[in-house]
Parts: sequence; C-alpha cells; structure tokens
Amino acid sequence: MRIKVGDTVKVIAGDDKGATGKVIRVIRDKNRVVVEGVNKIQKHVKRSQKSPQGGRLSKEAPINASNVMLVGANGETTRIGVRKTSDGGKERFARNGGASLGLIAPAKKKAAQK
Repeated sequence: MRIKVGDTVKVIAGDDKGATGKVIRVIRDKNRVVVEGVNKIQKHVKRSQKSPQGGRLSKEAPINASNVMLVGANGETTRIGVRKTSDGGKERFARNGGASLGLIAPAKKKAAQK
C-alpha cells in the first residue's frame, strides 16, 4: 500500500464519493484506511465513569484503500508510483506530474558504494 498517514486523499467510490480528507490511520493487513470526516458511523456508548451520560458517538470507520486516490500538489487526483533515486534509495512520486512525495527507504550502504 502506497498511502501513508497524513496524505490528503479523495474518495472515488462508495457512499462518500467526492469527499476529500486527511488519512488518520492505515490498516495494512486489511488494506483499509481511515479518512477524516469520511464514512462516519454512530457508535452507541453505555454509561460509565468515562462517559457518564452515555449516548451515541460519531466516529470514522475504515474504508478500502482502493476506494481512495491521492490528491497531488496541483489539487488533482493522481496515482502513486515508486522509483529509485540516484543514490539508491526509494521514493514515492505522483504519476501524473512526476513530483516527489517523499522518501520511503534510504539508500543501502552497498548500493551507495557502487
């Protein structure tokens, strides 16, 4: 999965199609992401010392990562690619413009020596 926490994404499928938000959490083993303000559910909370009133709590539920697309620097959605840098590291990049989205893995010592 190439989406990371803090990325701004746009929902491209489902009930919240067209909504934009920031990724709060990434669940890699289930291929799901939690996006701020998207896929809100009502959780019923029983009375307790933590919440003496009880009631309904609104929170975001995870959605499949295939239903979101990264919003690039120019405001358009883009796919994400991975490429090697000149020093041997890996970086994410926007496929539609080629802009770098940050380093994934630093260069290994053996690769840097060659």
